[in-house]
Amino acid sequence: MIIPRLVVEHGSLRDVKSDDELFSPPLFPNIKLCRRDLNEPFNDPEPREPLFELVMESGRAIAQSSGIVVNSVYELESIYVDFFNRELNPKAWCVGPLCTASPLKQLESLAEPRWVQWLDDRKAKQRPVLYVAFGTQAENSQSQLMEIGIGLERSGVDFLWVVRGKEVELGDGYEERVAERGMVEREWVEQRKILKHEIVRGFLSHCGWNSVPESICAEVPILAWPMMAEQPMNAKMVVEELGIGLRVKEEGGGGVAGWEKVKDLVKELMVGERGEEVGKKVKELGKKAKTAVEEGGSSWCSLGLMLDEVCRKS
Repeated sequence: MIIPRLVVEHGSLRDVKSDDELFSPPLFPNIKLCRRDLNEPFNDPEPREPLFELVMESGRAIAQSSGIVVNSVYELESIYVDFFNRELNPKAWCVGPLCTASPLKQLESLAEPRWVQWLDDRKAKQRPVLYVAFGTQAENSQSQLMEIGIGLERSGVDFLWVVRGKEVELGDGYEERVAERGMVEREWVEQRKILKHEIVRGFLSHCGWNSVPESICAEVPILAWPMMAEQPMNAKMVVEELGIGLRVKEEGGGGVAGWEKVKDLVKELMVGERGEEVGKKVKELGKKAKTAVEEGGSSWCSLGLMLDEVCRKS
């Protein structure tokens, strides 16, 4: 939220001539953005519509609050948190990642779901798995789903692909053709349990904020494919700042990413040199994230300081 606000308030887009032209937001010269990285209304050089007024009104309301609780880790967000606490109101407190605080949901059935059995089978065969899921809000077009399917099929990588809706068509005989290497799941899954399974070595994700810290804590590198809202900014952080993932970019901006690109990036993440590099970095960062919520960690201390301040003001 900080970066988009600065872009709008300082008129950073007024001289930007195309959606792909890079620019730096005010006060953050090391960060490079383009208009595609910003969601509405922040990608408009002169935003005036009701949505913009609603967002700004929300910002003014936040400024009058006692503080902001952030589901993140200071080690990930230090540049932004330090700026926020120095230049803006109210104070921000990093107390996450909250996914480490909640236990995995207990499944009602005593029998493990088929996706757990399938992952266990991959583990027994020592066949690393790519987990593929795009959240519950963003919609892929039918043509894009077909390209993803072909790319996964031709990548040679084992994959667990969660698709929303039983009516999604992936082509005649697709699930039968990939049955030796891939599984398509159309029912609810426990994402954290999948990511924590030791045979899962990569995550093709939309980069929603729930998914990013879950992947970090599971020490699983990300193939980022943002689609809406704050996801492009999350993907930029994952790939360019933290170095724990690779990035899918649609052809023509907002167009369809072809199956060749999907295939190549999946292979690079799972068996390539860049995939090995981001895998090492996410393991290091995952350990830091889990340490942050332990006694004496940054999030543990931040929560204690926040409670002390709130009690002192009350």
